[in-house]
Amino acid sequence: MTATVLVTGGTGYIGGEVIDRLLARDYTVHTTVRNKAKSEPKLRSRWAGAGERLKVFQADLLSDEGWAEANAGCSAVAHVASPFPLRVPKNKDELIIPAREGTLRALEFATAAGAQRFVQTSSAAAIAYGQPDKDHFTHLDWTDLTAGVPPYIESKTVAERAARDWVAIHAPDLIFCSINPVAVFGPVHDDDMSTSVEIVKKLIDGSIPLIPNMGICVTDVRDVAEAHVRAIEAPAEKVRGERFPTSEKFLWISEMAAIIRQRVPEHAGKVPHRAMPNWLVRVLALFLDEMKQIKSELGNVRDVSGKHTEDVLGMRFIPAEETLDATIRSLVAKGIVKV
Repeated sequence: MTATVLVTGGTGYIGGEVIDRLLARDYTVHTTVRNKAKSEPKLRSRWAGAGERLKVFQADLLSDEGWAEANAGCSAVAHVASPFPLRVPKNKDELIIPAREGTLRALEFATAAGAQRFVQTSSAAAIAYGQPDKDHFTHLDWTDLTAGVPPYIESKTVAERAARDWVAIHAPDLIFCSINPVAVFGPVHDDDMSTSVEIVKKLIDGSIPLIPNMGICVTDVRDVAEAHVRAIEAPAEKVRGERFPTSEKFLWISEMAAIIRQRVPEHAGKVPHRAMPNWLVRVLALFLDEMKQIKSELGNVRDVSGKHTEDVLGMRFIPAEETLDATIRSLVAKGIVKV
C-alpha cells in the first residue's frame, strides 16, 4: 500500500507538477481546490488513469471546511497553494492574510491528522529582498521586511516565518522544510500558468515592445516539483528545518530575449531587440500596475544560489536555456501563443 500525500492547490502550475511526480512514483494523492465542481473535471482529464489514487477536496485557505477530510490518511503534505497576482493589490492584506492564515491552517490540520512531514512552498521572495547592498543570496538569507517591500514579497516572508514559528512551538517533532523557488518557467499544460511564464508569453507575443533593464533568476517547474518530492522522501535529518532554493541562474531580460532568438527562432519574430529607457518605465509605472513592479527592479541583481538544494537533495537543475525553450514550445503547442 503506497503512502498518501496531500498537495494543496492542485490546479496551480507548481501543484500540478508535484501531483504528476507523485502519481508517477505510485503515491496516492489528495489535493485541495477552491471549487471542486469546476476543477475536478480538469484534474481528471490530466490524470485520466489515476482513478482512486487521486482524490479531490474542496477547501479554501480562509476556511476550516474541507481540510480535515483532505488530510485524512496523509503522511505528508506539500503546501503549494498561495495567492500570486499579476497586479499589486490595493490592500496588501489581500495577499498577506491568506498566505499566513492558509499556511497555519494547513499546518494545524496536517498535524491533527497525524502527518509526519510538511513541505511548504515558500519563495525566493522570502530570501532576497530588503537588502539593497547585496546581490548574491543563499538559503541562509532572509528578506528584511523593515526595509519596506512589495505585498507579495511580504506575504511569502510572513508566511514562511509564521510556519517556522508555529512548528517550533506546536509541532517540534514535525519534519518541516521549505522549497524557495525563484521565477518558475517550463512546460505548461493549459493557460492556468505561473505569473513568471507570463513574462515569456509577453516577450514572444509582442506585448513587450521594448526590453526593460531588469533580470530574474530562472528555475524549471519540473525541478521545483522534484525538489518537493525529494524533500518528502529524503531522510528526516537531511531536510528537517531546511530551506531549499531552486534556482539555476540569473538572467537579464535582454539575455532571455537573446536565448529565445537563438533556441526557437521560428517563434521569435516579435521578441524585442531595443532597450526600454528607465525614464519610460517610471512614467508608465504611474498608470500601469505591472510597470510598478518592474520599476522597483530596474538594474537590480538578485542572484539566489540553488547549490545547497543540489547538494542536499542530490539534484542537478535543468539549464535555463532548456527551460526557456520548453516554455515557448509548450505555449505555442497549446495554442496559448500564436506566432
